[in-house]
Amino acid sequence: MSPRNDSDNNLGRCGERTPPASTALSDYLVLDLTRVRSGPTCVRQLADWGADVIKIEAPSDKSQMGGPRAGPDFQNLHRNKRSLTLNLKSDEGKKIFMELAQKADVIVENFRPDVKHRLGIDYDSLAKHNPGLVYASISGFGQDGPLADRPGFDQIAQGMGGLMSITGEPGQGPMRVGIPIADLCAGLFAAQAVFIALLERVKSGKGQWVQTSLLQAQAFMLDFQAARYLMDGEVPKQAGNNHPTSIPTGVFKTRDGYINMAVAGELIWQRLAETLEKPEWCDDERFSVNEARSKNRDILNAEIEKITKTQTSAYWVSNLNLAGVPAGDINDIGQVFESPQIQHLGLVQPVTSHERGDTKLVGQPINMSRTPSQIAAPPPLAGGDADNILKSLGYSDSDIDKLRASKAI
Repeated sequence: MSPRNDSDNNLGRCGERTPPASTALSDYLVLDLTRVRSGPTCVRQLADWGADVIKIEAPSDKSQMGGPRAGPDFQNLHRNKRSLTLNLKSDEGKKIFMELAQKADVIVENFRPDVKHRLGIDYDSLAKHNPGLVYASISGFGQDGPLADRPGFDQIAQGMGGLMSITGEPGQGPMRVGIPIADLCAGLFAAQAVFIALLERVKSGKGQWVQTSLLQAQAFMLDFQAARYLMDGEVPKQAGNNHPTSIPTGVFKTRDGYINMAVAGELIWQRLAETLEKPEWCDDERFSVNEARSKNRDILNAEIEKITKTQTSAYWVSNLNLAGVPAGDINDIGQVFESPQIQHLGLVQPVTSHERGDTKLVGQPINMSRTPSQIAAPPPLAGGDADNILKSLGYSDSDIDKLRASKAI
């Protein structure tokens, strides 16, 4: 089952839309029921690659992450979409949603697991009328199981998923990472699941229900740390800036700040020793092989730092990289976006926001030779596309006035 293919990409299945952010997904219609962060992260991937996304919002919704629509969080998460306000608890609002659901390729939601069933907008109910529907659900802990009913928040998932036990300095207690990584990864995995389901639909003609959760995403992101436990029974501990297996890797003080250095394998270790003018370390039984360096990590790090403190960060980053030893600056957020390389990659894109005027956002970190992504439209005004969408469903001006009067939209 393929999406419908209009000759005019600005003509969606539900009325006029702005030019799509990309031609890659421009034939797909997505209904966005998401809130907070994990769900909007998923839908942002679909919108940024050109899908016609209709954000379904409750009238006068105060629950969006980041507070007002002008806030950076909302602006970052909801670009390239249209908006329709619907009261899904009203008969009229529910009817409109069901009409849209019959046209949709994808629906994404991140309610608590029971909410969609109480509203009658769960996958089984909708797939009866739209068997090609791909329905994506993101939850805190899964759609079923002993913890399914708990509310899911990023920091809770970081703790329960093991990340906080391996983040931070040893002995200083659990530490969260500086971004909502469980939320973000759950959203990205949900988007990946949608792409997989749409590809499979081409063969089968059938949609399916795809699910992920913050807890699943966080546990998956443990990656090699999880493998250390599952395969060898080793429970990793906090190691601060030290890498658990490649030594010396971590943060080293310089004359004017700090640098990162990554030494993986004996060849890079030899290059480092030569660059630091300490070739004798390669024959020192304390440092000669990685296992020995692991046992004597603190001694080695202290010896390295005695040398790195004699020159500037720029000096070491340049000379270490020239020698084939991976090293890099440790930037604050401002320095990241002032970086010549980030600017060269074109990651930051301009947008004219309804609420903020001319501003900038981070675009997609993927380059495509034929179907690139852009920020084609700012986050929509709440319900700003209602007339356009409803008229495409056959509603008249008087019908729409009545819906507004009854607060169905």
